[in-house]
Amino acid sequence: MELSQVTLEIFSKLEQKWLSHCENTKRTRILSIDGGGTSAIVAGASLMHLEDQIRLKTGDPQARIADFFDLIAGTGVGALLAAMISADDGSGRPLLSAREAVDLISVRNSDLFNLRSAGVFRRRRRYSGKSMDKVLKEVFKREDGAVLTLKDTCKPLLIPCFDLKSSAPFVFSRADASESPSFNFELWKVCRATSATPSLFKPFCLTSLDGKTSCSAIDGGLVMNNPTAAAVTHVLHNKRDFPSVNAVEDLLVLSLGNGQSRGDCRGQKLRYDGECSTSSVVDIVLDGVSETIDQMLGNAFCWNRTDYVRIQANGLVEGVVGPRMEDEVLKERGVESLPFGGKRLLTETNGQRIENFVQRLVPSGRTSLPPSPCKESAVSPLATGR
Repeated sequence: MELSQVTLEIFSKLEQKWLSHCENTKRTRILSIDGGGTSAIVAGASLMHLEDQIRLKTGDPQARIADFFDLIAGTGVGALLAAMISADDGSGRPLLSAREAVDLISVRNSDLFNLRSAGVFRRRRRYSGKSMDKVLKEVFKREDGAVLTLKDTCKPLLIPCFDLKSSAPFVFSRADASESPSFNFELWKVCRATSATPSLFKPFCLTSLDGKTSCSAIDGGLVMNNPTAAAVTHVLHNKRDFPSVNAVEDLLVLSLGNGQSRGDCRGQKLRYDGECSTSSVVDIVLDGVSETIDQMLGNAFCWNRTDYVRIQANGLVEGVVGPRMEDEVLKERGVESLPFGGKRLLTETNGQRIENFVQRLVPSGRTSLPPSPCKESAVSPLATGR
């Protein structure tokens, strides 16, 4: 009896040690931010709470989100946030904190999305491209006057758009930018490209630093409003930056939605004659793409749902701003996609889900990926454009 008891204790300790090892195995961590809308209410509130929780858990008031993620992806207004919290300020630290980035979008929102009348009879409403260009140029320029590029980020960055020239998605990435100047673009232009929503902005044309690659871009949200799948695929196939990643079991993913597009109710998406307006079709596409990707990722991570967390706010009232906005988003109960279709309402709120995610995020330590690649390193330019 005593021998059996000793044997049981030995195996129990071995089991605990093995489980502890599995739990603490360092995973590659991905942060993905949806596009959609102009205010980034859901993603903004989530990012601020995420960074506050990281600082609380680490005890470091200077800790930033980029310190604990290996790759950050964003589309549309989500790309603006992703770029601002991952851009290198010149000292190897992020350009802005999450709260500073969200505040900037809030304060400069009327300049970023300056609505004007267009057309012969001034009946068509468009956002001013020049106004957004001015703001983005100011944001992505260092104090020493240096214009930031895709290479100038603390961590790998991924931002999609749709190229009208090739009629295919075009994904801007730091990995490509570090390989060749033919894939390196000014960061403000990348953010401008992914934000060029049809019917609201004209297509945005941009060229790589060496002039060999050009793109006529419209909003990346039309094909990748939720860039999480693109980020996961990028990590799985980028063995240079992520050599230890072989499957989704090696990943820890936080995906931030941006609420449902305006015209949330079915009646608002239809005109008086029962047909969908052009703007409502764009909204339907953005929501549909995001939900489809969430369903796919839910299936991929179905064996361990805690490795993939999706934050979305479906009942958010448009126009809620300030501290009340943050509270509304974080207090809403989370929703989780079920394998092979359907969703379920969780008992945890969005705020609690972020807090639980941080409990797993911080113990694995700060990311060890190299910072922005050295600009002086020799690269072989590609013979042809992309």
